[in-house]
Amino acid sequence: MIKYRLKCDAGHRFDSWFASADAFDTLVKAGHVACVECGSTQVQKELMAPRIAPTKQVEAPEPQPAPAATPAPQTPPAQPAAPAQPHSADAEQKMHEALQAFKTAVERDSEYVGTKFAEEARSIHDGTSQARAIYGEAKPEEAKKLIEDGVPVAPLPFIPTKKAH
Repeated sequence: MIKYRLKCDAGHRFDSWFASADAFDTLVKAGHVACVECGSTQVQKELMAPRIAPTKQVEAPEPQPAPAATPAPQTPPAQPAAPAQPHSADAEQKMHEALQAFKTAVERDSEYVGTKFAEEARSIHDGTSQARAIYGEAKPEEAKKLIEDGVPVAPLPFIPTKKAH
């Protein structure tokens, strides 16, 4: 995993995690990386100092596949995203807890549709399926087509539990 400091064309700054540098490039090209404040998909990496590993040997985590997508909420979040905090173990722990709480809420309040995500998202958008929150997997080209067609979707910053086992 790699963390980038990002900036949108409106000047908003935010941090986001990606499976790899290639995953970041792929998601940006597909329009799947959006500003947390204004939703702009015109984002770029900011200059960052590298994070130096501790002196003891730590085994690197296995690379993870790109996150799945879920329909974007129809209303904006109740609170704007908190500004980035300086790096600390406490800040990392809070970020991990917030991500875990988000994952739990998505998995509790949404229906997992697996690899039929693009088809089901389009059906919901077109009104041929019951409106509901869903999540699952979509190939990058499927997700890009959904976005181009105005279907509101967003990548998830985690791998769904059903996919992880």
